[in-house]
Amino acid sequence: MQRFEEYLIAHLPKAPSFHPIFDEALNVMLLAGGKRFRPQLLLAVVDAYVPMLREGAYPVAMALEMFHTYSLVHDDLPVMDNADLRRGEPTLHKRYDEVTAVLVGDALNTHAFYLIADAPLHNDVKIALVKELAYNGGIGGMVLGQAIDCYFEGKKLDPEQVDFLHEYKTGRLIAASLKMGAIIAGLDDESQRKLFDFGLDLGLLFQIQDDIIDVTESSETAGKTTGNDEDKNSYIAHFGLSGSCERADILAEKIRVQLEGFDLPLREELEAILSKYLYRHKNP
Repeated sequence: MQRFEEYLIAHLPKAPSFHPIFDEALNVMLLAGGKRFRPQLLLAVVDAYVPMLREGAYPVAMALEMFHTYSLVHDDLPVMDNADLRRGEPTLHKRYDEVTAVLVGDALNTHAFYLIADAPLHNDVKIALVKELAYNGGIGGMVLGQAIDCYFEGKKLDPEQVDFLHEYKTGRLIAASLKMGAIIAGLDDESQRKLFDFGLDLGLLFQIQDDIIDVTESSETAGKTTGNDEDKNSYIAHFGLSGSCERADILAEKIRVQLEGFDLPLREELEAILSKYLYRHKNP
């Protein structure tokens, strides 16, 4: 991922204005790092099938990272999670102010689609990529999940509704990352669907693991505000720590089996990424 990181730093967004802090605020959370998990998934699929398109896929990978970062900036706002720390840095509304944080999130969201539209890929591919990100990052995915999460805060959902909430809030953007890599690689519809479904399981695993981290790690260790989900419909709230770990074990094993069914190049690419994440709930 070193090459992608270099690409990201070299192509940080810059606003053409005299605003004294906007460019800095726009890039603080991008430069703060993070796992770059969604770009890694997209690039893994591209590398497995058409590695010569890797450079052309970089703008799309960066778009995913920017879109995900926008969601974190807005998620941390006082009106939502009211968090103080993200990626080891003060959240943007703490570092600057709420207006700046809201507008930075808006800018990262919209600029993500500009990057896809400007990528050196066939127009039909770019339209499919925009469609995938817009739907799974919006009313067909993340935004809907966030709306459910916020509306039902303090109100206990059924277990099936908890899965629905987190599939949409977390899983669908991860699933879309894999499918977008498949779109760039020119894979058939069935292969795209298989990768998307795999991503949904992966997203739920990540959410359960994050819920475990929220109750087992300090904010300093996690690099983000923890202990902040008491009134949320988290997996810990519904199944407890032990039950959540059991669910994570089941999902991790399911994902491991699914990996074995992928083509060897794809399996090797994905295993290289997932090896450090698949069982991270074992050592919270």
